[in-house]
Amino acid sequence: MSSTHQSVEIDGVRLHLSMPIDLDQEWIGQGEILDQLLACWLVVAKQDLPLSPRITGPPGIGKTTLAMAAARLRKQPLYIFQCTADTRPEDLLVTPVLSEQGKISYHASALVSAMLTGGICVLDEGNRMNEKSWASLAPLLDHRRYIESIVAGITVKAHADFRACITMNEDESTYEIPDYILSRLQPTLRLGFPNREDEMAILRYHLPFAEAELLGLTVEFLQRSHDLRLDFSPRDGMHILQFALKRLAQNADHSFSKDKAWQEAVLKVLGDDALDLDRLAQQRRRMLGNQPLPAGLGDFFFDLNDPLHPDREEDEE
Repeated sequence: MSSTHQSVEIDGVRLHLSMPIDLDQEWIGQGEILDQLLACWLVVAKQDLPLSPRITGPPGIGKTTLAMAAARLRKQPLYIFQCTADTRPEDLLVTPVLSEQGKISYHASALVSAMLTGGICVLDEGNRMNEKSWASLAPLLDHRRYIESIVAGITVKAHADFRACITMNEDESTYEIPDYILSRLQPTLRLGFPNREDEMAILRYHLPFAEAELLGLTVEFLQRSHDLRLDFSPRDGMHILQFALKRLAQNADHSFSKDKAWQEAVLKVLGDDALDLDRLAQQRRRMLGNQPLPAGLGDFFFDLNDPLHPDREEDEE
């Protein structure tokens, strides 16, 4: 195998490589899960292999940022492949491209480029990808550590430094991943919502120009939503702040109050019912089913002090 800066030749086939992503993201708070991800990528003996964990959690909570921060700490190039329902095996591995001269060139995906350069690849939102594409990764995700490109007619072995992780959103617009793939995507690292201090630090990091009053309103709103198990994320908070700040800048004569700008931002980002979090929580409880839970099962699904505990509603009545 011979290589240049942007291409690699394997068995007479030249692959044009994708470029790594140059993003310097800082990870704020929840240091334990960062340590856990880094532990997955350690090799502790000659016979040992790195793990390819899945990072789960609601959208907008920082799963990709976590992987980016881990790659930065390991000082390895980072590649991100965005998985979709339309992702084909050739998109995931090697794609043929026909030039105007009628010649075919082969382009390595972000994943294969990471395999060849000893980088880190994040398969982002992996549970949006279909089983056929996942099947093409089965030999990469176990002890074999290679992929086979039918399109290019080559086998690509992973560099010893290659590492991978998969992010997965917890929502309904996803595929069921087959068990033989899930057994390879271990362990599962679940990322939770940040606490008040960390959430404030995250918003300040991304929006250092935001006013303290608006920051405080947003963090209080997000923390209350977390308590009620409404999946409003730090990303939602950033969008609320950005829109509110833009509306205030648009009305430099101060005819638009900060409170009005913030409330309008919440409605436009999260919907008409977002300002009444308690009502949203009640709606969610009803969505769980109109039938009451059998005696004792409320304690199984909910903490005793949880606002969504069915017995609390009865007590309040």
